[in-house]
Amino acid sequence: MAEKVAVSSEDGPVTTFDGVEERERDKIFEASAVLGSEADVQQYGYVHRGLKSRHVQFIALGGTIGTGLFLGIGKALTSAGPLSVLLGYTFTGIAVFGMMQCLGEMATWLPLSGAIPQFCARYVDDALGFAVGWNNWYSNSITICAEISAAAVVIGYWEGAQEVNVAVWITIILVVIICLNIFAVAIYGEAEFVFASIKIITIVGLLIMAFIVDLGGNPKHERIGFWYWQHPGAMKEYQSVGDLGRFLGLFSTLVNAAFSYAGVEVVAVAAGEAENPRKNIPKAVRRVFWRILFFYVLGSLAIGVLVSSDDPHLLAAQENGEPGAAQSPWVIGIQNAGITILPSIINAVILSSASSSGNAFLYTSSRYLYALAQNRQAPRFFLTCSKRGVPYYAVAVSAAIGLLTYLSVDKNGGAAKAFEWFQNLTTIASLFTWCSILVAYLRFYKALEAQGIDRDTLIFKSPFQPYTAWASLIYFSIIILFNGFAVFIDGNWDVTDFIISYIGIPVFFLLYFGWKFLKRTKWKSPLEADLHTGKAALDAEDAHWPVLTPRNALERFWFWLA
Repeated sequence: MAEKVAVSSEDGPVTTFDGVEERERDKIFEASAVLGSEADVQQYGYVHRGLKSRHVQFIALGGTIGTGLFLGIGKALTSAGPLSVLLGYTFTGIAVFGMMQCLGEMATWLPLSGAIPQFCARYVDDALGFAVGWNNWYSNSITICAEISAAAVVIGYWEGAQEVNVAVWITIILVVIICLNIFAVAIYGEAEFVFASIKIITIVGLLIMAFIVDLGGNPKHERIGFWYWQHPGAMKEYQSVGDLGRFLGLFSTLVNAAFSYAGVEVVAVAAGEAENPRKNIPKAVRRVFWRILFFYVLGSLAIGVLVSSDDPHLLAAQENGEPGAAQSPWVIGIQNAGITILPSIINAVILSSASSSGNAFLYTSSRYLYALAQNRQAPRFFLTCSKRGVPYYAVAVSAAIGLLTYLSVDKNGGAAKAFEWFQNLTTIASLFTWCSILVAYLRFYKALEAQGIDRDTLIFKSPFQPYTAWASLIYFSIIILFNGFAVFIDGNWDVTDFIISYIGIPVFFLLYFGWKFLKRTKWKSPLEADLHTGKAALDAEDAHWPVLTPRNALERFWFWLA
């Protein structure tokens, strides 16, 4: 047993174990409880809790908001109409919030780095942990490519930028996000704090602007009201006519909204590196509600009153693939109102949003790889961390996938087609992640009950369980099964479109059954579910976090915000 001794310092005696400071020793105990042995910790190192409260809160509010909210939502508007977009984003937002409540309860019970594969392996089946971990790794890694490519194209909005080869912009953006991830998690946290702040300020400003413009506070002094809901209409027909066409239009927005919410679970991925996770993770999960309400629901409402679903500029921009803000329904609505100063500002925000998402997806993909190594479902060297707690091999391999972005440079050749196919692999990966989280939660719920743990004693208890989990699980499963509904309509059958819509399903189940047959894994009964490994060390760590008391009104506001 280690001998406890005291050594002196300028600040007084410091309690140590074999010369290691007690706080540092507690970190080793915590990490070894998860990795399996203290020898592993000494060999590989461990991640650090370098994400401050404000980092976690702003990652929750705006961490993975990319081009979807600024650009992608325009395609949904032209296909389905403003009411369908509003309902689609609202319904999907409710289901996502239900999923996040489930994830928040598990992540507060056991805040681990890259937690989702570990929850699936502990509470359900090792094979599910393997499938969701590798599914998330490749989908997040390829999404890095999509966001970098989008950011490079967005730069082309500015005059003169088109003269520079797009590969130059890809290289600059890729190098920047690698630097933000490779040195220390606190640097990543600071970058996301700044990026998220820009996005939040911009979206709030756009919502206020849309309200003022809609009521007539624009250079034309024309009150728009809900005119575009009447002309051309609130719900457009899609792939069919009549009520069926309007229903299909609504359903198409459910699919679009699900893709826009992708990455919302990043808060739980960061739980293992967050300071005071038992306090900060529940706060962050609750704020996902406000992110959904203000950014997506009110955002879709604002776009629906600001620009017509058949606006010729919006349709032409999408058809011609114009870069950046030229495709944004926000910009088109602003220009239609006679305001000329904002488009370049919004394009800069879209650029920062795409870069921010690429940064966030590099972080999450590396932590999924780290979690797989913890589960012994990936090579153990991915556990290797720098002195600052960064799993640099996991970051390097995930960043290497970002090199596939260069395939997008060849716009007309086979490389561009290959890049498109890589992107298609991620189409429903987020939906499978959310379903896996909900399945893990339902088993977690049963395990608590079977092992005699009262949910009323939990630090964070999600409401209306297990009904919330079941409702969200059914909702996401329906979207997975019918996301490619358009190819089954008479005259629409296309093999390529079918594969694009459904390729993610066999990939996920190949991962699951492949590991299951290889390792002969089985579903864990509620009594077998591992609720406690590593928990004692994490509980002991809670005592180290200081209790901060605000001294004035300004500090009270800041503590509430961050």
